[in-house]
Amino acid sequence: MKQEEWLYEITPKRKLIDLNLKEIWRYRDLLILFVKRDIVTVYKQTILGPLWFFIQPLFTSVIFTLVFSNIAGLKSGVIPSFLFNLAGITAWNYFKECLTGTSNTFRGNAAIFGKVYFPRAIMPLSVTISNLLKFGIQLSIFIGFYLYYVLIGKDISPNFYLLLFPVYVLMMALMGLGLGMCISAFTTKYRDLTVLVGFATSLLMYVSAVPFSLAEAIKKVPELSWAFQYNPITQLIEGFRFMTLDYGMFTWGGFIYALVFSILLFLVGLIVFNKTEKNFIDTV
Repeated sequence: MKQEEWLYEITPKRKLIDLNLKEIWRYRDLLILFVKRDIVTVYKQTILGPLWFFIQPLFTSVIFTLVFSNIAGLKSGVIPSFLFNLAGITAWNYFKECLTGTSNTFRGNAAIFGKVYFPRAIMPLSVTISNLLKFGIQLSIFIGFYLYYVLIGKDISPNFYLLLFPVYVLMMALMGLGLGMCISAFTTKYRDLTVLVGFATSLLMYVSAVPFSLAEAIKKVPELSWAFQYNPITQLIEGFRFMTLDYGMFTWGGFIYALVFSILLFLVGLIVFNKTEKNFIDTV
């Protein structure tokens, strides 16, 4: 008698690192649905709606230009200060949105997780993918101002390292996703972390040299230069500026360090996330 083939087979997870790509692909329609939900509902009941995608980076760039460039006197070479700050904010915002969006996965979706089964990793993955749209909009703003400054005669141009742009975007996503999954797992038991995420993210922005260059940070506070140089997010921000504006500090050692760190952080986040999803519903 021929053995019957089952359509679905439920087994306990035994692998330490389980990407579960086959099952995620099976639920791809649900993934697309969550991506659409994340895009539509963010500013659904706001007055300005999607205009906040444009307002937030522009307003932040203006404030950084006034405070750090004009008042504090932090230099950006021949690069216009506003464009310099907009480049850093554009890269930082994608990482930050991936981090904050995935850090509340378990608590924010406990009602759904408790009623129906689907691969839990779809939730943080949908946040990372939906934030690509916001990143694309903010990147288009950066390109628009970039072209404006080129037309008025500013000496700015990208360099050959611009070919690494997809790798940098991937590293931002992996870092934000990995760290966010770790925090999401810990918040099922320690809810205080949800309060600390916002404060810690703001502090991390300054340690990552977003409103100023790495060279200026080393020059102004040499005793804390290690905190900037060994911060992998600083390597992402500085690398993004270097390949688009041809200004900043780039080394292959720093690039490889950030790449390895992002992959390891993602794998650690995945391990913690997979272990937590088995019994988190009992503690949330």
